[in-house]
Amino acid sequence: MSSVEGACRSGNGGVDHRKRSRRRGAALYAAIFDATLAELSAVGYVELTIEHVAQRAGASKASLYRRWSCRAELVADAVHHTLPSLGEPPDTGSVREDLLACLRAVATLLNGLSGEAIRGLVAETLRNPELMEVVRIRFIEPNVGLLLEALRRGAARGEVRSTALTPRIAAVGPDLLRQYFLAHPPPIPDQVMIEIVDDVIMTLIRP
Repeated sequence: MSSVEGACRSGNGGVDHRKRSRRRGAALYAAIFDATLAELSAVGYVELTIEHVAQRAGASKASLYRRWSCRAELVADAVHHTLPSLGEPPDTGSVREDLLACLRAVATLLNGLSGEAIRGLVAETLRNPELMEVVRIRFIEPNVGLLLEALRRGAARGEVRSTALTPRIAAVGPDLLRQYFLAHPPPIPDQVMIEIVDDVIMTLIRP
């Protein structure tokens, strides 16, 4: 059971007695995740319902409620399922270019369909603080780790002072980017990433 299941369990409505899909395992999950993202594209997070996702996926809503206690959990899993593997941070030989590449990768995600889902999840955390733990672990910490590794490589080249190798400083870029994303309609202009790196991060990390 997930950390937010208790908070989300109420209000799941009646049981749908339609014939269950014969799909199982990965095929069923893929269909549900695809349907979730399609619903997000069609109606947005506020209007998204598990019932409509079930209809679009050709699955019973009871089968969805057995796996996800509320739409926030479902959307979090759907978005996480579509995320590309972060892998290693870029290594261009310049910490500035590495940081820009990391932030641009995040912006590409936020500018796409997943951004609508993430926007809805962040709003949901205001009503369900336990969900913030899910968002932090799945979507925030991995990006911070990527930038921290880029800073470590920069320090090895003498571009970054050793005392700047902290999760707090590594989080500055993603935090500012996320703040801009939540306050403005997409897409995020490339100039925003350049200003975050040049005007903020570089001043914090210089030897």
